[in-house]
Amino acid sequence: MSYQVLARKWRPRTFEEVAGQEHVLRALINALDNDRLHHAYLFTGTRGVGKTTLARILAKCLNCEQGVSSNACGECAACQEINEGRFIDLIEVDAASRTKVEDTRELLENVQYMPTRGRYKVYLIDEVHMLSSHSFNALLKTLEEPPPHVKFLLATTDPQKLPVTVLSRCLQFNLKNLSPERIVEHLRHVLEEERVPFEEGALWALARAADGSMRDALSLTDQAVAHGDGKLTEEELRAMLGSIDRGTVLDLCNAVAEGDATRTLAVVDRLAEHAPDYAGALAEMVSVWHRVAVTQAVPGALDNSLGDQDQIQTLAQNCSREDVQLYYQICLLGRRDLPLAPDPRGGLEMVLLRQLAFQPQVDAPMAPPLSESGVASGSDANAENETEPRGGIEALKKSEPGPIEAGPELERQRDTQAVERAEQASGIREDVPPGVKKPVPVNAAANSATANREMSVKAVAPAFGDSEEFGAARWLTLCYELGLEGRLLNVASNLELMDSGGGKLCFRLDPAQSALYSEDHQAQLAQALSDYLHRQPRALSNLEAPVVVSIQLAPVSAETPQLHRLRMRAERQAAAVQAMREDPLVKALEERFGATLLEETVIPIDNMPGESEANSK
Repeated sequence: MSYQVLARKWRPRTFEEVAGQEHVLRALINALDNDRLHHAYLFTGTRGVGKTTLARILAKCLNCEQGVSSNACGECAACQEINEGRFIDLIEVDAASRTKVEDTRELLENVQYMPTRGRYKVYLIDEVHMLSSHSFNALLKTLEEPPPHVKFLLATTDPQKLPVTVLSRCLQFNLKNLSPERIVEHLRHVLEEERVPFEEGALWALARAADGSMRDALSLTDQAVAHGDGKLTEEELRAMLGSIDRGTVLDLCNAVAEGDATRTLAVVDRLAEHAPDYAGALAEMVSVWHRVAVTQAVPGALDNSLGDQDQIQTLAQNCSREDVQLYYQICLLGRRDLPLAPDPRGGLEMVLLRQLAFQPQVDAPMAPPLSESGVASGSDANAENETEPRGGIEALKKSEPGPIEAGPELERQRDTQAVERAEQASGIREDVPPGVKKPVPVNAAANSATANREMSVKAVAPAFGDSEEFGAARWLTLCYELGLEGRLLNVASNLELMDSGGGKLCFRLDPAQSALYSEDHQAQLAQALSDYLHRQPRALSNLEAPVVVSIQLAPVSAETPQLHRLRMRAERQAAAVQAMREDPLVKALEERFGATLLEETVIPIDNMPGESEANSK
């Protein structure tokens, strides 16, 4: 007997043998068992999901000599003839080759006659969307009111091309694409019955290549068994399909995560030896980063369907969530831009190098220069502790030439602000409206600029050589000196410090601000505080590493770092507007030309500690 391909040999003969499509099977089985049969059924879905197979099983159940039921005997003459494709009352029509109206009219001429052998005369029209508009019109009347002994079974891969008049006359069943798990389960059963040795990884590769089609999976299995000389191995299958080795893709992702450009390009060289599909390599990287993101968001939710669970979990531990989201987005956009690259390999390398260039990196804080008295001489000592992303705009700013010498007007403004901060630090304030700083005469600012700058620095933050007791007031500014970012910074800036005794810090977080909070943030914040104390061991007199952090959800009763920053920003804005209004030049413009000061355009030129110029705007 000649060899029969797996897709035909293992075509289901009963509803129980059908893989998947439970939503369709349930409706058909109940209709058959309860004798609630419609005269026209429409099966839709992509290729190889079981449309024609279900139609033939339904025809068998309708004409089984044992009676109409969902369990055809499979042994009577009608069942045997339907299985062999020679049942006279099952008329199968390929609409793709019989599209003319004359063919449809010829087909319908015999509808009025009773079935020859079976209980029903069944018309199975495959690819029905290929019929012409005239053919549909000729079919409409018969499809709406056929004789009681006639059933129409229509199948199509493109139901959108069917006229609504046809759709309204049929019961429509949408067949879904099969999941990889379902395909692997069926292939495992088939290969065990066929006594073909196989590797588990090869089955998953076949399931992904089939793209939801069981017939494609069985056809590829036939080809792979022939290619592998009677056995199914993952290596031979990848060579046949031209797919990318997932282990190589994981090596690429690990090299990117470690920031190793040399190793990354070396893996690309190894990959290029097999003449791969570089777009497919990017697609595999997108899949890997997706699985890593799922593992980070919901630990334990990842299955081992691809055999890479351990590697994915390791990669998830070595990457931050922000990194993974960035890598995923870069790879996704790289797939779109790859056809524009002059060389596919060069396009892949640029995508990988882009991931390395924009990988966030925390720079170690540098101590500001000290004056003769041992006090930091810059007014932005706290801002220098902020972290900046490697490859971002701030990194470019670092590489730009130094600033040009400031003019007299700018020096006057800086000195004015220095004196104002010195007044705040020393408690010397004259009566001014709440939230507004009193303007300082130009001469006074010019004469005491150096001394006031030093006093303002002491008021903003403690020097590295000094000690300061850690408490709720210090937490308001320390939060932005720890180098936090992302969700952790959002959570930390909304914490209220309750207790700091014994090296254990107890915080309170308002439930309204807890949408991004997770229990991991306690350990992360404790690690950030411990790292800060290692860098500045004498900064906080009553706090030593290691630090233990506890966060409870409850309404806050005091100011948090975020509220403190917003209040200080509002005060600075009000002071800047007041200074502009009292500026002699502005007053002269208003009196002489009738000018109007637009308060919303006024921007303070001094930034809060840890706040960049872009954020202040």
